[in-house]
Amino acid sequence: MKKLIYLDNAATTRTAPEVVEAMLPYFTEHYGNPSSVYSLAGESKKAVAKAREIIAGALGAAAEEIYFTAGGSEADNWALKAAAESYKSKGNHIITTKIEHHAVLHTCEWLERNGFEVTYLNVDEQGRVRLEELKKAIRPTTILISIMFANNEIGTIEPIREIGEIAHEHGILFHTDAVQAFGQVPIHVDAYHIDMLSSSGHKLNGPKGIGFLYIRKGLKLRSLIHGGAQERKRRAGTENVPGIVGYGAAVARAVRTMEERTVRERELRDYLIDRVLKEIPYTRLNGHRTDRLPNNANFSFQFIEGESLLIMLDMEGICGSSGSACTSGSLDPSHVLLAIGLPHEIAHGSLRLTLNEENTKEELDFVIEQLKKIVERLRSMSPLYEDFTRRQ
Repeated sequence: MKKLIYLDNAATTRTAPEVVEAMLPYFTEHYGNPSSVYSLAGESKKAVAKAREIIAGALGAAAEEIYFTAGGSEADNWALKAAAESYKSKGNHIITTKIEHHAVLHTCEWLERNGFEVTYLNVDEQGRVRLEELKKAIRPTTILISIMFANNEIGTIEPIREIGEIAHEHGILFHTDAVQAFGQVPIHVDAYHIDMLSSSGHKLNGPKGIGFLYIRKGLKLRSLIHGGAQERKRRAGTENVPGIVGYGAAVARAVRTMEERTVRERELRDYLIDRVLKEIPYTRLNGHRTDRLPNNANFSFQFIEGESLLIMLDMEGICGSSGSACTSGSLDPSHVLLAIGLPHEIAHGSLRLTLNEENTKEELDFVIEQLKKIVERLRSMSPLYEDFTRRQ
């Protein structure tokens, strides 16, 4: 069996050994329900509180502003639906972008079916929101702006500080989906005027099935899940104690290693980008060249299908993606790539490679050599490429 080279860390990451180690006692030894009153339960309650403090500290937030969820999609749904319902007396207009994760886009579509109006902002060719267009989209009835911190497909980091300032100046709530960014770039909720923020544990070497929604103190948001009094009566259900503990450990690890880790990831990312663009003709980089996540490289190769490329890479032990893992079963091209202006035929030939701290330059050299061979082979079978070369 070929050595596995995993380059799909935007889809999910390997749970770090120290995270697993931190979780294990809460499956077997400290298994009490945090809502119970006896001492066994107290151990679980203390562990949840500690994790909440770690996560809050990483954002410059207060512990009581962190609410645990089952993941980023739940947090996005909660933020948008609860804000819309809670502030509908002030207005019914929401602003987002055309490149959001489907957890936001599909929630906005649901809100539109329930009487709300949504403006979907265009982005420039690098995937960045135009601040002047955002300002023009604001109405007297605008109650919420929801714009992701960094795009999950092309890696572009949005001007979040400026967006937060605009929202704050107009008295509009600001939510950001930071699922890809949290743990990869520094985030301070007060400095960026963020009112709500979504995150998911499995994107930063934590466990799956756990996330959180940061809710600024003073916001009046209803519960998404009704039942018990957990999460200060805002999110019912027995807490996922092992998951929460693991998430706390993953965040502590991410904060501790961020500076050194992201410097190395940027070096490898830029090495990968430079070689691919130089050595494979008719290739473009998607997303902003520098204002992008440290570990993200997204390419479009003309005259090939991304699905065939992924299959052939997999045969060489290389794991990549053509876009979001949440839409991997779709035959449609990426909505993100279409939004930045790519035609369908080029958007179909996309490849997203997202690194982790364990990847090496030697691995990337192997990947690049395989990419060159596979792209050449796929193009040799393409009548479009044959016509194109004949005309040159």
